[in-house]
Amino acid sequence: MHEYSIVQALIEQCEEHAIENETTKILKVVVKIGILSGVEVDLFSTAFETFKEKTVCDGSELIINLQPLVIKCFDCSSESNLSDTNFKCPHCDSLNVQAVDGEDMYLMSLEME
Repeated sequence: MHEYSIVQALIEQCEEHAIENETTKILKVVVKIGILSGVEVDLFSTAFETFKEKTVCDGSELIINLQPLVIKCFDCSSESNLSDTNFKCPHCDSLNVQAVDGEDMYLMSLEME
């Protein structure tokens, strides 16, 4: 369950931002999780709720924005959002594509008090 270590790293990152901004309370944490990131969203959310206690994130709201897979086609130059993991251009059926988004997880914003 690597979600636990990801959440611990996220909370550490939140604490660093809180120190930089001279605050001790984070009200909202917004993350973007790509569908190919390997992060199980339900486990991640549960881990955040468990580990946020007695940290700068205690009482904060977690907002998770799911990022679909976005591919760039090198044959027709189109960029497409895919609802599944079929790495095929929906415009020209080419397999000559590259994922440009949807593989990572990012801390997007924090709301602090």
